Amino acid sequence: AYILRRILLMIPTLFGIMAISFAVIQFAPGGPVEQVIARLTNQGGSDRLGGGGGDAGAGGNLDVAGDVSSKYRGAQGLDPEFIKKLEKQFGFDKPPLERFGMMLWNYARFDFGDSYFRDISVLDLILEKMPVSISIGLWITLLSYLISIPLGIRKAVKDGTPFDVWTSGVVIVGYAIPGFLFGIML
Repeated sequence: AYILRRILLMIPTLFGIMAISFAVIQFAPGGPVEQVIARLTNQGGSDRLGGGGGDAGAGGNLDVAGDVSSKYRGAQGLDPEFIKKLEKQFGFDKPPLERFGMMLWNYARFDFGDSYFRDISVLDLILEKMPVSISIGLWITLLSYLISIPLGIRKAVKDGTPFDVWTSGVVIVGYAIPGFLFGIML
């Protein structure tokens, strides 16, 4: 019963994580449409951080004439039809709820789309990097066991000695350092 309950709790948790991720990615400035516009107009990275992730409610306003290019900083002078094609290519021509549903459906089929930066499938990128990630994970697991087991045995034998106190302090400090910061320090 406990395992079943934990598995059932994963569903709303994953849904919440995906909803928050979707909202942050879709409505944050500097989305894929802005990146293409910045590349076409040769603007720097800080110039393209205006507007939203392609949604009119996310930072840009549609002017009275309905000029699509006014939603994106740096799009002035570009053909509005081209901007509409970009929005269609990245799915910003659909309402956010429909885009979220499409995202969930694609994720369920392991279709993560194409990378905005390398123009290849995200799944291909993941599979390309998988051997290195698995190798690093296995080496780190082996290394942690080779250090932890002998250290634990020695700490148990020398309980209460300065060695035990000193190594406990080192372990506590090691646990307090976030993994990403520890990785940078190495």
